[in-house]
Amino acid sequence: MSNYKQLSGAILYALTMSISITPAFSQEQVVNIYSYRQAELIAPLLDVFSEQTGIKTKALYLGKGVLERIKAEGKNSPVDVILTTDISRLVDMKEGGVTQTINSTIINANIPPQYRDSAGNWFGLTARTRNIFASRNRVEQNSITYEELADPKWKGRICTRSFQNVYNIALISSIIAHNGEQATKQWLIDVKNNLARPPSGNDRAQVKAIYSGECDISLGNAYYAGLMRTNEENPEQKDWEASVKILFPNSDTRGTHVNLSGMAMAKYAPNKEAALKFMEFLSSSKAQEIYAEQVFEYPLKEGTKTSDIVSSFGQFKADDLPLETIAKNAALASRLVDETGFDD
Repeated sequence: MSNYKQLSGAILYALTMSISITPAFSQEQVVNIYSYRQAELIAPLLDVFSEQTGIKTKALYLGKGVLERIKAEGKNSPVDVILTTDISRLVDMKEGGVTQTINSTIINANIPPQYRDSAGNWFGLTARTRNIFASRNRVEQNSITYEELADPKWKGRICTRSFQNVYNIALISSIIAHNGEQATKQWLIDVKNNLARPPSGNDRAQVKAIYSGECDISLGNAYYAGLMRTNEENPEQKDWEASVKILFPNSDTRGTHVNLSGMAMAKYAPNKEAALKFMEFLSSSKAQEIYAEQVFEYPLKEGTKTSDIVSSFGQFKADDLPLETIAKNAALASRLVDETGFDD
């Protein structure tokens, strides 16, 4: 009887194992994605990838808390690829220990070195400029520098969102890299003195303030111009966007600060082979063209077509300082914002 029970248990165990192996095999044809970007913005990419490779994709759209979620899931996390925005979030993923290094000759050939982690933990896909929105009616000049925002001629004429926002922290970090800590601290003090109002709202809110006459210039990401220009749900934003022009700071010198939308492979990616194929696809001209058109950003792969709307923003020279270098100044940038009381 004892032998019978042992035999039955062995058979039951074998059956259980055969059931659990089947999903694991099928998972090789699936890429699980955690994305900061909304569903409609990456859906076209996922569709084309699946059509070309036969590999399915499953995406979970998370506005925040991605790092915390992956940490909590640990080795049981189902995520293969992380899609996020801003260099700070990409670096947070690496430093949080939820990514792994990959060395793909395809990705490395497609993405310039200054837009990827030197160790292969994250890679940029598209770039966004941190530019100036200026009133078409009240600002005559068509060129500017970040340093010029400290000029007293702009007193009471500048609007901005919080300088603790990740977009502005990255900008300040780049200014530290170029000009040093003390010069950047004084710059923050002088720009604060030029504000028309305390920092508030998002980038679009600043353009609205220019439209209403509350200020004349603001800091913002260029892609917001595309989002406002094509906004059918809130058509009043088309008027906001039409009231401003885009100035690309420092285009005649070191170049305009750019930030990233990027990707990383999760540390415990259960479908690593399929995930790598997906990441290599995302770095291709075809994928970057689709993605950049959806989000009104600039493709990073040389020779990739920029969308007509983004092309209409104008030409600029990009700062070629590696984003990895800029990210090292983020903590200092945040401290300087607090020390100067910029957001008060």
